[in-house]
Amino acid sequence: MDELKWAMLTEVYGRMDADLIESYLEASGIDVELFQEAVGHLIYPTTTDGLARVQIFVAKENLEEAQKLIERLRADTMTDETK
Repeated sequence: MDELKWAMLTEVYGRMDADLIESYLEASGIDVELFQEAVGHLIYPTTTDGLARVQIFVAKENLEEAQKLIERLRADTMTDETK
């Protein structure tokens, strides 16, 4: 049986957030795969019942580095009110 090559890094609510994270990671040389329920990102995006949830996957060998980058991204984007 083939071993899975991808590991889930995180889940976000909304395709825009997922696309931003994907761009950030790919700029750092990490390949990303996004998974979202098909109905969740049509012409009129559906955001009810978890349909806007997007899972972000990276190659297993890049998981630790991607986690550190995501932590840094979240720390950098938090405002003083949310820290």
